[in-house]
Amino acid sequence: MTSHGNAFKQGLRDGRQMAGYWVSLCSPASAEIMAHSGADWLLIDMEHSPNEIASIGDQLRAVGNTASVVVRPPESNQTVAKRLLDIGVKTIMFPMIDTPEQAAEAVSWTRYPPHGCRGISAVVRATGYGRHAEEYVNRQLDDICVIVQAETPKALANIEAIAAVEGVDAIFIGPGDLAASMGYTGKAGAQPVQDAIKEGLARIKSVGCGAGVLSYGVESATTSFGQGADFVAIGADTWLLVRESSALLKQVKAALPSTTSLNEIGWPC
Repeated sequence: MTSHGNAFKQGLRDGRQMAGYWVSLCSPASAEIMAHSGADWLLIDMEHSPNEIASIGDQLRAVGNTASVVVRPPESNQTVAKRLLDIGVKTIMFPMIDTPEQAAEAVSWTRYPPHGCRGISAVVRATGYGRHAEEYVNRQLDDICVIVQAETPKALANIEAIAAVEGVDAIFIGPGDLAASMGYTGKAGAQPVQDAIKEGLARIKSVGCGAGVLSYGVESATTSFGQGADFVAIGADTWLLVRESSALLKQVKAALPSTTSLNEIGWPC
């Protein structure tokens, strides 16, 4: 069951630098393992992984209060946002937000009337299935955190206006889609893209909004923190599994005599 408060949102308010992981394997075990790494936050992705609402709920249960959970829906959509909030998600990252009008609409989906247009049910997981409904309703404005993604030059041009929207707690720059929209598809490391990210982070910070970015690896992540990011996705469950499994096998094979096969030393078949 969900607890009171939102440690991630409080971290933004306190100006903490928070390192997190992308979680895309649709597995409660993977989410639990990543949470127990000591990560400040996890992003459970629905946009580029086959997660559904029910599987998000299972991962929330697996993580518990070990790390803050952010969920990115498959699109910026009112119905999906409502269902995520109802199962106890406290922080939502809305993809592809280009304008302050889009940001304001996304915020409205997370608020009950008169502050927004979120539909209400008193018997959902977020309310303890009705046991704490009144308390949840009274606390939801304080506990719910809204992140919007800036993934195009248009979004970067509108950063100050988007940050000024009441209820937007943070802006997260997505390097992959930003690179593609700038004409550098698959080349997020291209200098013009990196320059745009650096400038974007500085502008987000200059107006007092939380700033985040996806920046895998030690060198890239520490650079992003140095540029002012409050929260950085430093890796992903898929990314780590690919890198570490390939590297370990390569190292073992390199250490073997050239005439020895893996099965000869008891390698599992």
